Amino acid sequence: MKSNSNNTLVYSTETGRVKPANSGSKPSLQQTDGIVRLQRQTKGRGGGTVIIISGIPLQTSSLKELAGELKKKCGCGGTVKEGVIEIQGDHRDALMLDLQARGYKVKLAGG
Repeated sequence: MKSNSNNTLVYSTETGRVKPANSGSKPSLQQTDGIVRLQRQTKGRGGGTVIIISGIPLQTSSLKELAGELKKKCGCGGTVKEGVIEIQGDHRDALMLDLQARGYKVKLAGG
């Protein structure tokens, strides 16, 4: 076996589970300009349409609750990933009206 000057630890049972440095910090609000953007996306999704909702200034737990309410309203599935709500199907118009009724300024972005 060739000697390597890079002595990087690959696996060890001595230390147990290693936590990331910022694991105890609270999730912060995402920096936004006050505009909620709805974007239709099909690329890389097997031909299925997904609506991406970004720019909502809420904590992660509130964002998940809002996503659940929007999914029920549209009768479809979806998820929350990295501060962005993804709703399956092409429901941009219904989502725009619902978010405007909740007091958000909404823009249709992309194609």
